[in-house]
Amino acid sequence: MPRNALLLLSRLLLAALFVPSGFQALSDIAGTTGYFAGLGLPLPTLAAWGTGLFELIAGLLILVGFQTRVIALLLAAFCIAAGFIGHYGQGGGDPILAFLHQQMLMKDIAISGGFLALAMAGAGAWSVDGRGLA
Repeated sequence: MPRNALLLLSRLLLAALFVPSGFQALSDIAGTTGYFAGLGLPLPTLAAWGTGLFELIAGLLILVGFQTRVIALLLAAFCIAAGFIGHYGQGGGDPILAFLHQQMLMKDIAISGGFLALAMAGAGAWSVDGRGLA
C-alpha cells in the first residue's frame, strides 16, 4: 500500500478512538466527572471538560492532518499519562479486573507508540499538512 494511503489510514484509525471518546466525555460530563473523582483527581469537573475537549479537538486535528507532528506528540504523552492514571494498579483484589486494567494500560502504551510513529512520519500528502495549508 502506498505511503500516503497508510498514513491516512493511520490517522483515521487513531482518530476513530479519540473523536468519539471526546464527544462521549463531553456528552456525559457528570459521568466523566464522577469517573475522574473516583480516581481521586483534583478538580474532576475541570479535568472532565479538559480531557473531553482535548480528545475531541486533537482527534479531529489528527483526522484532517493539521499540525500532525505536534498533536501526535501531545496525544502520545496523553496516552501514557491516561494509561497510568486510569489503569496502573487498578482492579483491587479482583484478578479479572486487575488483568483487564493491565491490558488497558498496555493498549494505551501501544497507542502512544502509534502516535510517536505518526509524529515521526508526518501526516502524508493527503492531509492539510501535506497540502501546505498548515
